[in-house]
Parts: sequence; structure tokens; C-alpha cells
Amino acid sequence: MSSDINRSTVIGRLVKSPELRYTQGGHPVASFTLASNRSYMVGNDRKDQPSFIPCVAWGKIGETIAKHCTKGMRIGIEGRLQSRSWDDRDGKKHFALEVIVQGFQFLTYPKGSQGSDAVEHDDTHTDKPDIMDGDEVRDADNFDELPEW
Repeated sequence: MSSDINRSTVIGRLVKSPELRYTQGGHPVASFTLASNRSYMVGNDRKDQPSFIPCVAWGKIGETIAKHCTKGMRIGIEGRLQSRSWDDRDGKKHFALEVIVQGFQFLTYPKGSQGSDAVEHDDTHTDKPDIMDGDEVRDADNFDELPEW
């Protein structure tokens, strides 16, 4: 059997704050959408075309993203694409393609995020962020310990 590659890396901003739910078995799952811009030129003018990427994060990753991320924050995610389909109550077929998040990195933080629920963002934050890899949080200052993506 061949070894296929299914990896996605996206940097974008949260369209709205993540929604955290729990399965009937008690497993946490966060859903959110990232807006990621593709830039292109028309003459001398730069234009941006956003893509809206649906994401699902399970377990500790989902809980962490839901707890610390709010609308407008910029994050980087890494994961795999997963498709699914279902029939609604009227019998209409629906399809979804989502990124199942396996790692992430905060790229902006809310101002006063230490103990604050503020949603103002500070894009000039200079401290290196933590990286979430599976269920383990790693310090981005220790580059020897960073996961390979």
C-alpha cells in the first residue's frame, strides 16, 4: 500500500471565537474558521482574496485554542484535511472539507491576556510563543525541541 501525504499548514485570523463542545463521551472538540488571504497584483495595486478554512481541534489542543483564542487573533495551524458528508432532515446531501488540527502556534495575543478577557490584539508582541504539538506544549525558545512539520 502506498504512503500518501495529507498535510495542511495555514496561517490566518479567526473569523469568530472558537466554539468548544463535548461529545457524548466527554471528549472536547473546538470548531473555528480561519480567514487566510491570498495576495495578488492588479497593475500596481495589491489585492487580497480571503479563503475561509474550517478547522476542528480535538482534545487538549481544542481546549487550549478555545480558551486562549478570540475573534481576529492570528494563529498558525498544522494538520490534515478530512472530508465528510451527511444528509439533512430534508434528505439533502451536504459535504464538508475541514483541517483536523494537530499542532498550532499563537501568532498574536490579546492585549493584557494574563488573566484578562480583553479581545484587543497586539501584533507587535515580541515574546516567542509556545507551540502545541499533540498534547504537549513546547517553548518556542528551545528550537531543538520544536516539532518537525
